[in-house]
Amino acid sequence: MSADNKRNLLVELFVEELPPKVLKKLGDAFAGVLRDQLVLQGLAEAASTLTAYASPRRLAAHLTQVAAVAADKAVSQKLMPVAVGIDAAGNATPALLKRLAALGADASAVAGLKRAVDGKAEALFYESTAKGASLAEGLQKALAEAIAKLPIPKVMSYQLEEGSAMPGWTSVSFVRPAHGLVALHGADVVAIEALGLKSGRDTHGHRFEASADPVVLRDADSYAQQLAEEGAVIAGFDQRRAEIERQLAAAAVKVGSDSVPIDDDALLDEVTALVERPNVLVCSFEPEFLDVPQECLILTMKANQKYFPLLDGAGKLTNKFLVVSNISPDDTSAVVQGNERVIRPRLADAKFFFDQDRKKSLASRVESLGKVIYHNKLGTQGERVVRVMQIAEGIAKLLAASTGDATLPARAVQAAQLAKADLVTDMVGEFPELQGTMGRYYALHDGLDASVADAIEDHYKPRFAGDTLPRGDVGVVVALADKLETLVGMFGIGNLPTGDRDPFALRRHALGVGRMLVERALPLHFYELTRLAFAAFKPGLLEDRSVELDQFIIERLKGYFRDEGYTAVEVDAALHAHKLGEWSTIPARLAAVRSFAALPEAPALAAANKRIGNILKKAPDADAHVSELLLQEPAEKALYAAMANVVPAANAQFDAGDYTASLQTLAALRAPVDAFFDGVMVNAEQADLRLNRLGLLKSLHEAMNRVAQLERLAA
Repeated sequence: MSADNKRNLLVELFVEELPPKVLKKLGDAFAGVLRDQLVLQGLAEAASTLTAYASPRRLAAHLTQVAAVAADKAVSQKLMPVAVGIDAAGNATPALLKRLAALGADASAVAGLKRAVDGKAEALFYESTAKGASLAEGLQKALAEAIAKLPIPKVMSYQLEEGSAMPGWTSVSFVRPAHGLVALHGADVVAIEALGLKSGRDTHGHRFEASADPVVLRDADSYAQQLAEEGAVIAGFDQRRAEIERQLAAAAVKVGSDSVPIDDDALLDEVTALVERPNVLVCSFEPEFLDVPQECLILTMKANQKYFPLLDGAGKLTNKFLVVSNISPDDTSAVVQGNERVIRPRLADAKFFFDQDRKKSLASRVESLGKVIYHNKLGTQGERVVRVMQIAEGIAKLLAASTGDATLPARAVQAAQLAKADLVTDMVGEFPELQGTMGRYYALHDGLDASVADAIEDHYKPRFAGDTLPRGDVGVVVALADKLETLVGMFGIGNLPTGDRDPFALRRHALGVGRMLVERALPLHFYELTRLAFAAFKPGLLEDRSVELDQFIIERLKGYFRDEGYTAVEVDAALHAHKLGEWSTIPARLAAVRSFAALPEAPALAAANKRIGNILKKAPDADAHVSELLLQEPAEKALYAAMANVVPAANAQFDAGDYTASLQTLAALRAPVDAFFDGVMVNAEQADLRLNRLGLLKSLHEAMNRVAQLERLAA
């Protein structure tokens, strides 16, 4: 690619308003595929700088250092094995001549064919020079590919009114009707076509505020500047987003030094995709609406109107909000008043729902859950509530036995009974996102204990990766019960996640169970919890998939610890420890495994442990019993003596929770273990000797695997 024919390239599709929630993705995909295709054809280089533009009415890409014509390149094409193409006399076979003809060559090319080994046989290769594609040819292909690969949620079909053989009858399909196509290589128009449009240099700016229409682009590099100056459009998505952020912050400061707009990246992205030249305005609503829970007001402002509520320094909602307008009139009062007028009925509805809902207690609504279908195989929400109550009571009793909180079971059962009651309130019916949140407000209004009210809100947590956990023990118990009921029920009816499909969020529930057991350091045994959940279902309703469910949850936990920075080997070792009970001990076990793996004795002990495991697999009846009288060989006596000295100390450290010290103490067994395998025949012919030696190894294996399954550290 010669430097003298390289110039910067601009391609723009001018369309009707694009779907705002996917605009950024569309813009990046359009530009990325366009660049990749041009690089593939040799018209651009991997080092060429790509700039993607995306606004409500345009997708565009600017690419530096694009050639007018790609360089010619040598092409080597495999034809066939030599034995097939050349006969015994050294002449070309008909098969070879036919293949050459298909490539535009004749018999004269035979002498120039290259021979090279291909696999096990020698093959014939035809070498030629492929002429480099022109930019017009290459860009046409690249644009078609970019359009075809757009991640379009829904495609529209529309008729072309001009530029086609049958105006009004010829149909094309795209995410939105396209009205313009720009393709500039430097200052020159590249002649291409797409979606019934022919390329040019004319585009359009803001619908109402452009100073020129059309905007006639001078060259590829003037695109963003001309759109900003003549078209009143900030073409770049990121630049527009940054400008909105700047204006939001400035407007908030004008309202009050401690005021801040709500932090919501998804809302900011959506608003960025709705405007071409943002203008942030301050609006307000009547203070009496602040009596409604702020979550309701914030949600209705964000979801329905795309407004940015303003919070004070304490995080409380104020009666001010910010609007990102797409117009900038000299007098903004009409815009401000219009937005205030629009939001008022929304807030009034929220206040009405809140007032009406509080006229009935949560407890009085539980009966209505019996009319709400949860799943056709698992019954109603009312039936589900009964199961969750039973599971929560069982978990709470187990936890209370450790904490001494005798009131925990009663509070957990009450919270479980009321946790879903807000599903039949008007507010949650209008705003499903507020389930749990409204339940807490209504529970406090009913005079319930704060821990019960918090649990009603928190039992959905963690809702997503990185989310906070429930605040108190009641919330943790109900959250565990709710998630375990879902997991056990869905697994029991065979409704398992497949690929990307997980409609009941079972992966998230599984991770939530693991996180609560680990991060809250709960003195609970995981396997006991899943059995408790199975017992809450009517006999015969579910298939017993407990083993499959246990493995599913453990796999999620493995992923969690890998995300925390532990290796797959370390995680496997810790999670397969002998008689692993409480998951709360896993972080300490992982730290111990990492420390142990750094010891010089670790590789040999891990390998020995693996060897012992393999021996014991062939002797499943062996028990950890050793008779000192049957020890004959010096090496087995030495190992027994070393274990008698080391294992009690390691066990004491283990029982104290010092897993790192326990493994380091066990490292002293390396020498006697090595000596044992060098000098002792485990499978002795004499049965009592053989069983005694197997018992010695069994005792050693159990001692070495209390913290982690060390054999998994073996290379």
